[in-house]
Amino acid sequence: MSIILASKSPRRQELLRLLGVDFTIETADIDEHMDPALPAEQEVMRVSGLKAAKIADRHPDDLVIASDTIVVVDGRILGKPKDEADAFSMLRQLCGRSHEVMTGLCVRQGSREVRDAVITKVSFRDLSDAEIRAYIATGEPMDKAGAYGIQGRASVFVTGIEGDYFAVMGLPVCRLCQILRSFGVTVLDA
Repeated sequence: MSIILASKSPRRQELLRLLGVDFTIETADIDEHMDPALPAEQEVMRVSGLKAAKIADRHPDDLVIASDTIVVVDGRILGKPKDEADAFSMLRQLCGRSHEVMTGLCVRQGSREVRDAVITKVSFRDLSDAEIRAYIATGEPMDKAGAYGIQGRASVFVTGIEGDYFAVMGLPVCRLCQILRSFGVTVLDA
């Protein structure tokens, strides 16, 4: 059995390497559109499940790990920004308050599948328009849910976090480790 990470995200790859498991990478090009009428937690798990299914269909004997991350503020899902104006709008919404980061996780082998969502509360300080524009000019927010990367330059915006830091980065390592063990994968065996 091989392990396949269904993600091109360098952050997810880095986090999976922390567990000491050997894996390959195969991206799942799917429609990641989420229905705003449905609960965000349900939708992020659905999308991660679609990613896993796409790869598992081609590799039924292998174990597939898929993940999807969104930011939720006032019940609205913030995905990746479409452009700089969208990134500015997203970051402005996050200023001086808390929001939720939801990371859906799906581990699948053949027809066996475990899905979960890890929710983390992140708080931002107030930001000036100039700070937001300077951050956007770095290019960092353009491929990240909610238009920020907690592990990058946006770390200076964060005043607090309740939950799993790694889930905010895109892969809930602790929960993933528990799921992998239920599939018989040895992770950091003591």
